Amino acid sequence: MTDTNTYQAQADELSQKLWAIANDLRGQMDASEFKNYILGVIFYRYLSERTEMYMIDLLKNDNGITYEEAFADEEYRPVVEEWSLSKLGYVIKPENLFRNLIRKITKFENDADKFSVEDFEKAINDLVGSTMGHESNKAFDGLFNDMRLQDSRLGETVADRTEMIGRVMVRVSDIDFDLQDSQFDVLGTAYMILIGLFASDAGKKGGEFFTPAGPSKLCATLAALGLDEAKTVGDCTCGSASMLLEVQKHLTTGKVGHFYGQELNATTYNLSRMNMIMHGIDWQNFDIYKGDTLKDDKYGDIKMTVQVCNPPYSLKWSADKQFEDDPRYSGAGKLAPKGQADLAFVEHMIYHMDEDDGRVAVLLPHGVLFRGGAEETIRKYIIKDLNRLDAVIGLPANLFHGTGIPVCVLVLKSKRNGNAGNILFIDASKEFKAGKNQNVLEQKNIDKIVETYAKRVDVDKFAHVAEMSEIVENGYNLNIPRYVDTFEEEETVDLEAVRAEIKRLDVETKNAIEKAISENARMDDGKAGTQLDEILKPERPSSKMFSARRKRK
Repeated sequence: MTDTNTYQAQADELSQKLWAIANDLRGQMDASEFKNYILGVIFYRYLSERTEMYMIDLLKNDNGITYEEAFADEEYRPVVEEWSLSKLGYVIKPENLFRNLIRKITKFENDADKFSVEDFEKAINDLVGSTMGHESNKAFDGLFNDMRLQDSRLGETVADRTEMIGRVMVRVSDIDFDLQDSQFDVLGTAYMILIGLFASDAGKKGGEFFTPAGPSKLCATLAALGLDEAKTVGDCTCGSASMLLEVQKHLTTGKVGHFYGQELNATTYNLSRMNMIMHGIDWQNFDIYKGDTLKDDKYGDIKMTVQVCNPPYSLKWSADKQFEDDPRYSGAGKLAPKGQADLAFVEHMIYHMDEDDGRVAVLLPHGVLFRGGAEETIRKYIIKDLNRLDAVIGLPANLFHGTGIPVCVLVLKSKRNGNAGNILFIDASKEFKAGKNQNVLEQKNIDKIVETYAKRVDVDKFAHVAEMSEIVENGYNLNIPRYVDTFEEEETVDLEAVRAEIKRLDVETKNAIEKAISENARMDDGKAGTQLDEILKPERPSSKMFSARRKRK
């Protein structure tokens, strides 16, 4: 395992290099747009170097033949293409390898060999085209759509665009990517640094697809607690897929049979697929769908072992009567309100929980805990009828990009074993490190929350195991202060001491006045009177003050 300090130093250095690349495009277009070019180039380099590593391994026993030689051979070419498609899901021709494109930028032999932005565009089209008609197309189709190489903002002419993209490619080539170094995932780290930086830079716009590391790690840890592996892991609003990938880290064996995700935003949908591939998830082992989760459930009848989610808070949705017959929402008897779809996402996840050992950890605004009407009915259905709600955890305010509101984590389980008759409440609102722009949920904060969740016992001013009778008594209102008393008694005031202090001050004041009067009496009577008036009378307003007052009236 990599040393934390070393990792941070490497990450900081990488961050600086990425910002240097960004500055080549800064001013040309919005940050949320030019990140697509940087990520696109990084991703292409990853796919290229992955191809080279695979081909070296594939051809190592074939008398030292290179990938270039094999591809040029009419007998070899179909074989290497088939194996590349089968394993990697795509084919990159030797002339389109990233290192060869870089050579054409920096060491071209003549004008005919010189790099053009059109060379890179053709290389991308060839890669995506190689997946057509193959099952892997679902993972690669449209991945580079947001990297518009003909965009005039890159340059008015082909030469201008060539120069701009060439600079970005050369800078990316200078980053020390070691794909075989398992201790430091440079590509994955680069990806997350960029997403984090641009999410911060773009505010709410960036935050739509990025869940900060702390809340993401907390949800993944809670959902995966006690699991060696997971058959299926899902996120129905997966964004960049960071939470999906986080779950894998918290499984004892790190084994996930299949990842599922759904994302509405087209750009973010592409980012999520890139992220899965860049983190070594084979195209056969994930399905990311594009679409509106609430309206168009792409999962079908798939049941999930683990689900994590950070849905858009208080999203407006249609709440159309047609959804009353949707098996995801029909059980409660009422639909989530039009202006607050939060619990509709929860119902969706409950529907897709594995009945044997399904787990859910979802980030939501506190309103879902206590709002009345339809939401109260849905809460009662989840708690009483389904008995799925396992814990409610309140988090600090200002943890997320673009919003300062505090959120909570709902933990749900399909089999609650000995905990079926209670719900754990944790008030972790003070568990954070204050940051310049936003608060941070550190590892020690996460550990405290997870340890408390695992032990499931009352902790003074922090946690309470509420029996169902308490929940019923509170009308299924889950507002955390109803269950966790965080009241701090004020210091007792000694009234006798206060009275004595007042008397002492009165005596001192009286003595001071008497002394002043005595001293003034020894002075000239007119002068003394004037001085005493100045001491005792209030300040007389000036004529300017009266004038200003009349104007205000």
